[in-house]
Amino acid sequence: MNLDQLEGKFKENKGKLKQKYAEHISDDDLQYSEGKFEEMLGKLQAKTGKTKEELEKEINNF
Repeated sequence: MNLDQLEGKFKENKGKLKQKYAEHISDDDLQYSEGKFEEMLGKLQAKTGKTKEELEKEINNF
């Protein structure tokens, strides 16, 4: 699974959460979680010194 697929899965699950908990969760809540996902990728890049492409290759090997 590459980073694009991982992000797609995240968005798919975000949509499912939005459908199930529409009364309790806002778009702001979901944008916050998406931002956290991007933050995690950025931290991985900063801590490992690897490029997005290098991390993508590693994720593909999982």
